[in-house]
Amino acid sequence: MTTVRDVRSMAGRDPITMLTAYDAPTAALVDAAGVDLILVGDSMGNATLGYDSTLPVTVDEMKSRTAAVSRATNDAVVVADMPFLSIGVDEAQSIEHCGRMLKEADADAVKLECGPHTVELTKRLAQLGIPVMAHLGLTPQQVKQTGYLRQGTSKEEAQEILDLARAHEEAGAFSLVLEHVPANLAAQVTDALTIPTIGIGAGGDCDGQVLVVNDVLGLGERVPPFAKQFGDVQSAMEEAIDGYVDAVESGEFPADEHSHVEADLDELY
Repeated sequence: MTTVRDVRSMAGRDPITMLTAYDAPTAALVDAAGVDLILVGDSMGNATLGYDSTLPVTVDEMKSRTAAVSRATNDAVVVADMPFLSIGVDEAQSIEHCGRMLKEADADAVKLECGPHTVELTKRLAQLGIPVMAHLGLTPQQVKQTGYLRQGTSKEEAQEILDLARAHEEAGAFSLVLEHVPANLAAQVTDALTIPTIGIGAGGDCDGQVLVVNDVLGLGERVPPFAKQFGDVQSAMEEAIDGYVDAVESGEFPADEHSHVEADLDELY
């Protein structure tokens, strides 16, 4: 079984693989493929729960989905994404919300969308035994302020990301997600840290990569420009569902082999 310490030791050594999962069947497939980390992302808001963004996702929804993923995972590190306003408002409440993911949902770690306000929280969580994956660059919970644009494109913004990366490493984070930042910035951050970086839209010099599983599977309307579709599950699902509807409407299903007849019941009426 992969551990947080294993992931931390992979910096600069072995490419780290991480995918999202939001349910047990998907988690089992991802885990069986040998992925190092499974992120139960707040991207479930868009990908699974039907929301327009990640902002409506609640702590209880995250806990329920994380528990489902954990039950189906044997080897990968399960990381629970802390949803909007679950952290940062009050330290005690932030710690409680993060702790619930380990105590009640069997997560191995939590991920925080980071800024200056999460440095001390990261330090406190690490002291309490709650492993923290930091996240910088495009942080979707800040979408009302930043939009979905690439981050760290000016020297000032890039320096802030680098400084925050170092601060979270010093505070005890075991890894760092870099999302939608220039590849040369991600390369410099990776070189500056001893903990591994995991990129999404951040180039190939990060220590690992993460994608939303829906994008990998081709289960959705569009793929972000920094992602790649590796399958076409949506077409397969559409074909199977259409086949079911046609078979029922034509009387082809259920056939005799799909039913059981009990002879003693023939004369019931």
